[in-house]
This record gives sequence, structure tokens and C-alpha cells, in this order.
Amino acid sequence: MTGIATRPAEGRRDAGPGRTGKAERLPAGPAAVVAGGVLALLAVSAAHLGYGRGDIGHGDLLRLLAGGGDADTWSVLLGGRLPRTLAGLVAGAALAVAGCLLQSSVRNPLASPDTLGVTAGTYLAVTVSAITGFSPGDLPRGGVAFAGGLLAAALVHTVAGGSRGRPAHLVLAGVSVTLALSSVTAVLVVLFQEETGAVFFWGHGSLAVADSARSLTVLPLLAAGLGGGLLLARTLDILGTGDETARGLGVPVGRVRLTAVLLSVLLTACAVAVTGPIGFVGLAAPHLVRLAGVRRHVVLLPAAALWGATLLLAADLLARVTSPTGNEVAAGVVTALFGAPLFLWLARRLPSEPVAPGTVMPGRRGRRLPYPPLLAGGAAVVAALLAGGLVLGDIAVPVADLPGLLAGGGDELLRGVVLEYRLPRLLVAALAGALLAVAGGIVQTVSRNPLADLTVMGVSGGAGFGAALVLVALPAVPYALLPVAALLGGTAAFALTYGLSLRKGSVAPERLVLVGIGTFALTSAATDYLVVGARFQVAQALTWLSGSTYARDATDLSVLAGAAAVGVPLLVVSFRRLDLLALGEDTPRTLGVPLERTRLAVLVLAVALAACAVAVVGTVAFVGLVAPHAARMLVGSRAHRLLPVAGLLGAALMIAADTVGRTAIAPAEIPSGLLAALIGTPYFVWQLRRGHRGA
Repeated sequence: MTGIATRPAEGRRDAGPGRTGKAERLPAGPAAVVAGGVLALLAVSAAHLGYGRGDIGHGDLLRLLAGGGDADTWSVLLGGRLPRTLAGLVAGAALAVAGCLLQSSVRNPLASPDTLGVTAGTYLAVTVSAITGFSPGDLPRGGVAFAGGLLAAALVHTVAGGSRGRPAHLVLAGVSVTLALSSVTAVLVVLFQEETGAVFFWGHGSLAVADSARSLTVLPLLAAGLGGGLLLARTLDILGTGDETARGLGVPVGRVRLTAVLLSVLLTACAVAVTGPIGFVGLAAPHLVRLAGVRRHVVLLPAAALWGATLLLAADLLARVTSPTGNEVAAGVVTALFGAPLFLWLARRLPSEPVAPGTVMPGRRGRRLPYPPLLAGGAAVVAALLAGGLVLGDIAVPVADLPGLLAGGGDELLRGVVLEYRLPRLLVAALAGALLAVAGGIVQTVSRNPLADLTVMGVSGGAGFGAALVLVALPAVPYALLPVAALLGGTAAFALTYGLSLRKGSVAPERLVLVGIGTFALTSAATDYLVVGARFQVAQALTWLSGSTYARDATDLSVLAGAAAVGVPLLVVSFRRLDLLALGEDTPRTLGVPLERTRLAVLVLAVALAACAVAVVGTVAFVGLVAPHAARMLVGSRAHRLLPVAGLLGAALMIAADTVGRTAIAPAEIPSGLLAALIGTPYFVWQLRRGHRGA
């Protein structure tokens, strides 16, 4: 590294986060940005220390500093407020520096510990540590978190195609790995509620769990991470000009990138060990500093640390002041509420490369199976799974008695178990899975994007928010209006995603998915704010947010049956136009098909089907992605073959998830949405990696 005296090239289009292709303008000098960060941090820290539920305010703290005060004031300050403020300072600074290092090393403006799966990996590792008791102290806990984050980062790097992966691939891989690891963590929380204790609230990122000893323990690691970043500062400046230029100047690109990622994972582990997983601070703080005109990493890193600590403390203060019910809301929920719009803005600006259908995740190659036997076999599998779900459970039902019980005869107790409890929820699971799968198949066909589904595009999150708004904020609204609220929420989320993705009259597939991820993050954060702020019981909140068929009855079944009765005929008459839309822009226009009107109509149909499913079973991730993919591999891409098979696969997946979730730890249950995600998300990861190799 010695002997490199060349300044980083200005104005390159590949010059990393924050570059626009124009000469740099400095609206604020580096010194002003750092000074502003110091002043803002001091002001927010003072406000944070002075706010609490007790009667002690800023005046009491000032008297304490002047040598006055009493024992109660000292007790409140040292026992609650100071540890909380110290945790915000440490975690916010660590996340900001981690995000800055990730963005600069991979030259991706959307990179941060939470978007690249690092936060989810550290969270899973700490949860496993809590269950096994492997980590007795604060420093070992940070080491466990570091190992989990490092493994997650390696998995994301591998799935995204290594150093050759495009920016959109990296973020998509990070999101998929995050969902997979989060599903595993949620299942562990349900299985080991006693061992994990308050991990649900902690899992949203909370300063309420702060401990001064833990914060002070990781403080040297924060200093080491920041110091290591400053040692790399000049090299990262050069790396921002592009890999080829950096190699020409003698920079060992691979080694520098690996070192920066390791430092980022270390800092993220520190933050997670102190406050739990907190999203978007690592994305927002570096961008705020860059927007102020700071580019050189020797200033960028410490300035990001100052503003990251400020943002997290401000978010925690805002969470306590604005809680909808006066209950504690995790700071991580508020950071997501404000960070998701930034992600949306960045995703909209990210240049997209045109991707041919099947390039990202090919599923259309290979031998096609005969359609009628396959359809009959799929129906038989669904029927067999239904029968299995009816006989399995904490009360065993003999298989030989099942026909009689379904006909209304047999033992009264068993008849009640089968007809009033198991059959309605299994049919709800089947219909919900089928609707989600069909909706996902429509979206993939219309957008010609094999990565798209209603979850990734934010529709499921919007529908979940609409339903949560009714459940929490408007409890007097009749239950029958719940699907209407979910439909309105899902439609609004789709409109936001589609509108922000539209540039110059067209929608780039990768931009559509990235913007949808931002919409999903925003709506999920809003739902968490409502649910956690309303202080649902932990198990109830986790179950609903994860997607569950628990206690679903004939009323829920009637909602889904009505949606299917209306949607299926509309879908059948749309098969031909769906096939035309899959061929591109020109062919439908040549044949006289009103392209935009047809596309909008079928997408609205998909949104309606998915919203009804979400209103009944909650947000179930990736059923709408996995089932159409598997169906496409079996029968090809023609809509009249693809969508029925996808519906059967979605129904089978949800029935299996419901049965396993109901019987694995009976009489307790694992939410079926979590089990579906455990199956579906690894499939998504595999297909994303497979598609990259085939590109």
C-alpha cells in the first residue's frame, strides 16, 4: 500500500455509494459535519437522559451535575437512564460505522448490516446462545454474535454470486437470507419461550434491555473497529474509483474488502449484543453524512458514528414519547419506520440492468411432465395431506374412523375435533396457500420477473398493516371488514411499489423488486409499531405477525371461499392475456391487447387474492414465490397449466406446515407461516444462486 499518492478519481459512475457521475459539491465542510454531529449528539443525549416515567427531569439532573441532588436522582440516573443512553451511543455508532464500511467495500448504496443479513445472523446466534447457555458473559456473547454474523455474510456473498454479483443480486440475497434466519429464530423463540425470555421484544431492537456493564465491555471493540476502519480509510477512497483502477494502483482489492466486511461484522455483533437487532441505522447515517458532502473516509467514518448514535437515541426517545398506548415501543421499530423510506428512495435511484426472463432464477428449463396426471397427482397429495392433518394431533383419530366422522357419525368427541377444529383450519390453510401461490404466479408472469411475489413486492406487508390497523386501532370495526382493510392496505402498498418503480414509462424488474422490499420493510415496521405498542401478548403478537392458522374457523373459511369463488372465474378468462403479457411489451400491442390496462387488471386481481389470504392467516412469507417456481419447473410457463399446479403446491405447503406446527410440540403450536418460510426461503436462496450460475 505504500507509494500510492494518486487521489481518487472524481466523478466516475462506478465510484461507489453517493456518487452521481458529476463533480463533487460540498454543501457543508467536513469540519461542519463533524461539529454538527457533536452538537446534535449532545442535545439528543441530554434530552434522552432527562426523559422518563419518573418525576425526575432536566432540572434535577442539572442540580446533580452542580453537586446537589439526592439519592433517588442518582438511583434513577445510574440504574436506568444512563445505561440506556450509553447503549444507544455504543450501538448507534457501531451500526453506522459497520454500514459505512459495507457500503464502501462492496460499492453498493443499499448495503447495511440488516439488508445483507449480518444483523439476522448475529440475532440468531445470540438466541441460540440464550437457549443453550453457551455464552455466560458479555464478551463471549459478542463473540457468538460475531460468529453468527460472519456466517450470514459468507452465505449472502455466496448466494449473490461472489464478487461478480450485481448490486441488486446482493440485496436480494441479503433479504432472502435475512428472512430464512429470522424464521429460524422465531421458531426457536416459540419452542424455547422460557429460555429466551424477553427475546421477542429484544428482537425488535430495544434500549430498554440496556446494561452498562455490557456496553462498557464492547466499547473497546467499537474503538478497535473504528480504528481499523480509519487505517483502511485511504484504501477505501481508492477502492471507490472501481476495482480495476484500484488494482492498477496496487490495492489488494480482495483483502481490503474482506477486512472491511470482518470489521463490519464485528461492529454489528457489538451492537446486537448490547441492544438486539436494529435496522436501518447502518443505512441512514452514512448516507446523511455523504449527502452533506463528506466523501473521504477519514472524516466519513467518525462523522457517521456521531450521527448514527444521534439517530438511535432520537429514535428511542421518539418511541417512548409517541407510543400509541403509552407502552414501550422498541427503538428498532422506529428506526425501520424512518429508514425504510430512505431505502425506497435509494432503490428507486439504483440503476437497473435489463434482465431477460429466467436469467435471475431460471425455472423453465428441463423436461415437462404430462399435465393431466400431474394435476391429478397433485390433487391426491393435497387430499392425503388433508387426511393426515385430520388424524394427527394431541388427540389421535383412527384412520378407519375418519370417513364416518366426516359423514357426521362416530364418537362425539372425535367428531367435534375433526369437524369443528381441524377441518376448518386445514381448509383455511389450503385455500390461503393456494391464493398466495396463484397471486405470486400472476405477479411473476406479468412482471416477467422470477424474483417477484406479493411478499417481496410489499403487498403482503401492506395487507398485514391494514388488518393490524383494524385489530389494534379500530377494535370496534366488525370482523367482516378485516379483509376489506387488508385489501385496501395491500392495494396501497402495491400502488406505492409500482409508482416508485416507474421510470420513463417502464418498470425495470430489479427495481420493482428492490422497491417492493422497501415497501415491505416500511409496512412491516408500521405493523410492528401498532402490535408491539398495543402490548399484545408476546405469543399472540409473534403468532399473528408470522402467519398462523391457529383457531381459524368457518367464518375465516367463508372469507377465503368467497375470494376464491370470485377470483377463479376471473382468472380463467385471463389465462390467454397472461400468456401474452409474459411475451414482452411488443407482442400484446401487435395483437391489439391494451397492455397497461390488462397488466393493471390482473395485478389488481393478484393483490385482492393475496390480501384476503393475509387478512385471515397473517403475513406468510414466500409461499407465493416458491410454489409458482416449482410449478414452472414441472409444467412450464403457460398460465393455464402453471397457476392450477401452483395453487395445489401452495395448498400442500400450507397444509403440511399447519400439521407439523400443530403436532411437533403439542399442545403448543409453531405458527404455520414460520414453517412455510423455513421451507420456502431456502428454496429461494437456492434458486437465486442457481440462476446466477446460469446467467
